[in-house]
Amino acid sequence: MDNIHAESSNFIRSIVEEDLREGRVEKVVTRFPPEPNGYLHIGHARAIIINFDTASAYGGRTHLRFDDTNPTKEDVEYVQAIQEDIRWLGFEWDALYYASDYFEEMYNRAVLLIKKGLAYVDDQTQEEIRATRGTLTEPGIESPYRNRSVEENLDLFERMRKGEFKDGERVLRAKVDMKSPNINMRDPVIYRVLHAHHHNTGDKWCIYPMYTFAHPLEDAIEGVTHSLCSLEFEDQRPFYDWVIRECEMEAKPRQYEFAKLQIDRAIIGKRYIKQLVEQGVLDGWDDPRVYTLSGLRRRGFTPEAIRAFVRSTGVSKSGGTVDPRMLEHFVREDLKLKAPRTMAVLRPLKVVITNYPEGQIEMLEAENNSENPEMGTRLIPFSREIYIEQDDFMENPPPKYHRLYPGNEVRLKHAYFIKCNEVIKDENGQVVELRCTYDPETKSGSGFTGRKVKGTLHWVEATQAVPAEFRLYEPLIQEGEGSEEESLLDRINPNSLEILQGYIEPNMKDAKPQDKFQMFRHGYFNVDSKYTTPDKLVFNLIVSLKSSFDPSKA
Repeated sequence: MDNIHAESSNFIRSIVEEDLREGRVEKVVTRFPPEPNGYLHIGHARAIIINFDTASAYGGRTHLRFDDTNPTKEDVEYVQAIQEDIRWLGFEWDALYYASDYFEEMYNRAVLLIKKGLAYVDDQTQEEIRATRGTLTEPGIESPYRNRSVEENLDLFERMRKGEFKDGERVLRAKVDMKSPNINMRDPVIYRVLHAHHHNTGDKWCIYPMYTFAHPLEDAIEGVTHSLCSLEFEDQRPFYDWVIRECEMEAKPRQYEFAKLQIDRAIIGKRYIKQLVEQGVLDGWDDPRVYTLSGLRRRGFTPEAIRAFVRSTGVSKSGGTVDPRMLEHFVREDLKLKAPRTMAVLRPLKVVITNYPEGQIEMLEAENNSENPEMGTRLIPFSREIYIEQDDFMENPPPKYHRLYPGNEVRLKHAYFIKCNEVIKDENGQVVELRCTYDPETKSGSGFTGRKVKGTLHWVEATQAVPAEFRLYEPLIQEGEGSEEESLLDRINPNSLEILQGYIEPNMKDAKPQDKFQMFRHGYFNVDSKYTTPDKLVFNLIVSLKSSFDPSKA
């Protein structure tokens, strides 16, 4: 992972402080401007936190604005989901706006450009415009329609608005400089014909502004002082400033760019996630294997952990791919004092304690969180029949194996020592049951010191255990760089999800979606919000208990 540290690289704070000190800005106003064409992901979390934190640090305001200028890809579903995600992350905007609320103002500003001779209607196709744009080493070729008269352009643009032309038949382009070394300044398209129903304005419009034209106008209309965005928009900044200046906007927002947040072996892009959802690889935008905020929430990541993680990565111009274990570290740190402890058996193997009284059930006391005594204790049933993990028994163990095997003695967590005496197998030779004996003198908490055992196993009492489904996750993308011919989707890990049917302590029967627990030896788990029903508990693995990640070396 590249070295990224918050306090040493927040250049944006330095800019804001200078603007305030020099009197260029009286009140800091930032904005988070998502396009409602998908669900927010961890990269958006960085943009959200940077914008809200920056304004908050200087007593300013942050707007939420939906950049809804492309009706063919946008939906009310995404509008609602984005608001839910921002609030879940822990932020509340000072004002809510839609770019579509400014369509009339944008149209008038485009007319102003035409009147100033700085915009023209082009009859070329999209392919022709692209072909004459030029390259990084060759200038673009001027459109044959570039020098139309102001009167003709005004007439054609008005007819575009009235719906006289088909989609793609004509566009409005800014007249800037076809020889500019910055390709984005070579007469970019600022309006296109698009006969599509809009979620906010209905069928009022059949022409829509391009994002690069609309965005600076929106910032200026709202009085945004610092337009903070990811580094991909750096090359667009000259056109951003051109639009503000030539459209004669009263407010003069400034754009500043920061590096994107990239997670190793994670699919973040909306286009890829949407494709995987449509192909059935994922069960929705909130699939716990993707880094959408809804997916992280469903998996069990906490907003506190995400905020701490993002802030730890800092604000800089230089990017880098972050190890996902860094995010998981913050999740563990947040949950270790919050999550109650419990025991669950994911791959059950039945154990019969032959010398324990038949029909007897005793209640054993256990701490709910050994690191947080204030969480109190719980009672766990214990009887003649229990389940342990299949992995905790081996009939022919290797040297230094300290779990259960014939003739060996182990401790049951919160309970007694047991010793394996007999192995029961089915007709296929598979171990299906163990016969053991227990030592009543070895009860946990009794102070027994007669002998020591090296293995401690978790377990659940068999007659009262609650059946549960456990979903274990691995990275969605397989390790390795991949070949040039291989797409990201070709590297999907077929083992990214493992579903197990096991048992959990009976006091978990009333667990609710989004409840989080630490399961002894397995990790932190979250009650799934999609598949859990009153009759079925489903748990998602949030993170394992330990990691090789060292935060001091990040």
